[in-house]
This record gives sequence, C-alpha cells and structure tokens, in this order.
Amino acid sequence: MTDNNRVIIFDTTLRDGEQSPGASMTREEKLRIAKQLEKMRVDVIEAGFAIASPGDFESVKSIADTIQDSTICSLSRALDADIDRAGEALVNASSGRIHTFIATSPIHMKYKLQMDPDKVVEQAVYAVKRARNLVSDVEFSLEDASRSELDFMCRIIEKVIDAGARTINIPDTVGYAVPEEFGFTIKQLLERIPNADKAIFSVHCHNDLGLAVANSLSAVSFGARQVECTINGLGERAGNASLEEVVMALRTRQDVLGLHTGIDTTQIVPASRLVSSVTGFPVQPNKAIVGANAFAHESGIHQDGVLKHRETYEIMTAQDVGWNANKMVMGKHSGRSAFRARLEELGTTFESDAELNTAFARFKDLADKKHEIFDEDLQALVSDTRASHYEKFMLSSLSVTSQTGETPLAKVTVSMNDVEQTSEADGSGPVDAAFKAIESIVQSGASLELYSVNAITSGTDSQGEVTVRLEKGGRIVNGLGADTDIIIASAKAYIHALNMLESTEEKAHPQV
Repeated sequence: MTDNNRVIIFDTTLRDGEQSPGASMTREEKLRIAKQLEKMRVDVIEAGFAIASPGDFESVKSIADTIQDSTICSLSRALDADIDRAGEALVNASSGRIHTFIATSPIHMKYKLQMDPDKVVEQAVYAVKRARNLVSDVEFSLEDASRSELDFMCRIIEKVIDAGARTINIPDTVGYAVPEEFGFTIKQLLERIPNADKAIFSVHCHNDLGLAVANSLSAVSFGARQVECTINGLGERAGNASLEEVVMALRTRQDVLGLHTGIDTTQIVPASRLVSSVTGFPVQPNKAIVGANAFAHESGIHQDGVLKHRETYEIMTAQDVGWNANKMVMGKHSGRSAFRARLEELGTTFESDAELNTAFARFKDLADKKHEIFDEDLQALVSDTRASHYEKFMLSSLSVTSQTGETPLAKVTVSMNDVEQTSEADGSGPVDAAFKAIESIVQSGASLELYSVNAITSGTDSQGEVTVRLEKGGRIVNGLGADTDIIIASAKAYIHALNMLESTEEKAHPQV
C-alpha cells in the first residue's frame, strides 16, 4: 500500500455478521450483498468460513468466482483442513486472501486450546506458511489479543511476518478494550516488532461495551491501517464495529485523523437497507448514519438553524451516505425490462425467467396497492419472493376477524408438502391468533423468540416488514415477510421461519 494515510476497509458482514443468532444467509443472498459491497468499493470482503459447512464453502467460492474489484477472503483456523478448504474456495478469485487465526491470550491457550505458548507460536508459523503455498495474500489474527500479553504478541507477530503474513490483525474479540489502552497497544506493537514495517496492522473490535468504533479509530490514529467491520454493526453478541460509522468518522474528521478510505459513501444506505432486508435485523431509528432519524430534526431550534445554514446542526449531508438518492418512481405501468434493470442496479439478478416472472407478478400486485415503489420495496419484495422458495409449508389463505370487545379469530389454510390443511384459532390479537392457527397445523414445537415489525418506507401504504425468530432444539432461525397488510406479512414471516427450521443445512460456528 503506497498511501500510508489510506485505511483499508475489511468487511466481515458475510462471516462475523452472519454469526448473529438467526442471521444465516443463503448463497444467493450472500452474493447479492457481496455485489453491493463491491459497488461500495470495499477493499476486502470476508465471504465466510469455508470449512464450516458445504453451504459456506459454496458461498465463498461463488463470491470468489464472481467479484472482481474487491479482495475475497476466507477465514480458517490454524489447521491443515481449514487452510486447504479456504484455498480451494478461493482458487478462482481475482484477488484472494486466507485469514488464519489462533488464540493468544493466557485464558484461551490454557482452557480452550490446551497448548503451551511455544506450541501456539509453532502452529501459527506453520499455518501461515501453509496458507502462503496456496495464496500470496495471508492475514494472521491473534484471537483475544486485547487480553494477551504484549511480550508474547510481539514474539508471535514477528515470527508470522517472517513466515509470510502480510496483514496482522489485533482483535478485541470479547469487546474488553478501551480506546486509550487499545491504541497504545497498537503503538507499542509497531515500535517493538523489528519487521512490523513488512505488514499492515489491522483491528477487529467487538461492541460488548459499546466501544468498537472508538477502539477502531484509536487504533488507526496510532498506526493501524485496516479496520474490520460490518454493515449496521451486525455480529455475534453486541456486534462489531459499524462500517458506516468508521468510514464517516474518518471522512468527517480528516482534520484530526488525517486519514481516508476508498469507500463510495453514497452506497452506504443502500447497503444498510439490503443487509437489514436479507437478515431480518431492522435498523434502529436513532442508529448513526443509517437510522431513519439520523438526519431528522424535530427541535424548533435545530430546524431553524438548519434552514438558515445546514452546518449549524449537520456535520455531513444525508446525500453523502445515500439518503434521498435511492427513490425510484415505478408503478403498475412499469414494464418487466425496467423492473429487471433496476434490480440489477441494486445487485440482484435472476437465475431464470420463471424467477423473474414470479417477482414481477408480485411487483404488479404491490403496485396496485402502493402508489410509489422505492428501492427498499423492491429489495424487500425480492427477499420475500425468494423466502418462499424454501417451501415445505406455504401460506394458501388467511382471514382474520378483529373488532372492539371481541376476541380476534384467525382462519388459516397452509399447504404442507402440497396438501392443504385449514385451522382456526383465537388469540390475544390478530397476529397471535394467526400464529396459533398456523402452529395447530404444522405442530413444530418451536419457541417464538422475537417478533419485530418495521415499516420499509414512510406513509400509511408502506409495506410492513416482519421478522420472526424461532428456536427449536438449540437452533435459531429468522423468518422474513413483507406485505402492505401487516397480518399477512406476519404470517409469511412465521411460515418462512418454519421452512428455515426444516432446512437440513447446518452452519457451524467458527470456534466450535
């Protein structure tokens, strides 16, 4: 990297982000997101953990085969099978990276790895060398670095750089660090390791204490030049450093940090909306940069100031990050070609004419109900259409009676393996009644962990997007449904989650 003031953006939405409970994505969904990340000019896309499952391998391979302008990375433990599988998935990548890791904190080495420090160093060096035989770009991570001993980190990093690692990642794996401490650790590593100039130092911060972005910015101010982050801060537990917050902080405060990225910031909001739609994780309204209220002003004082001079209360423009730039005027007279072309611009392609026809028919149905169609509507429509492809169960019909003073009653017909069954149930509300009626047919025995409703766009004719999270036998899945009728959207989401539970493909956690 010739520009020492440029920060590499390493997006791990498709790997670490997918470790959020219920956030597993299909190969096609991962590819859609990868195309959007490429469009946003993300430097490195961590596409998955190739050995975790056949599905993960196929996802990494598909992305590596398709994406041309971003480096595609696969995670691997410091084990032969992991490294070889990652190399196999990346064989056709225009630019591929193997990201191998081993734990370096005393607590992890003693209790998880059950290895002494010398053995950990030996294994790390061996893993990097093996990976270098497969790809020229190898990243090495010291898992739980923020609780590792500085002297040991210096020792292992020097050895793996000599072995061929060209990126060294210092993760705050459990979100334990605070900014001043974390930044000083980066400074000491760069000063004390003799060959530190031969590698780019990276950070991967978790948000358990709400400090992931602050820790990342502290690290780059002390010399780190890669930040690992996710769209919307998605990730296991409390999530990861949020890509949009890191990028816009670097851009907005160049006067202090003197650093920049190659990100096309106008693609941030479209990426956020796509990830939210695919995973079923809504973005909170007051979320920085991408929340619905991020550029809203209700206070009279604020409104007056912004009207007189925008910079009185806005430190960046909404247009800079993609707000107000993605409105699309389409309606019931719009044709199939325009529909296909706009979705291709949004990173969605159709595998067959039949799939296009199904999605277009749903678009026409939506256009009859909704005057203006937005990009968010199209993304939700495609996600909803593709959710129905995993079908053991299908919602055939739903009717609900709900009125003041009366107990709501739902009548549902569900197709199970092409055989229709009908049931009625009452409930404390129309959604509760619908879910009970569906459950009386399918008898899944699953536990409802989350029910969430999100308006996709503004207005009373907006589509409602519903997320339903089910748990059964320790397995957690998210179901997604969208419709202008929130009861129907809820039933679709419940059916989608049931179908996800029926899927035989399991995704292993990288640390299992």
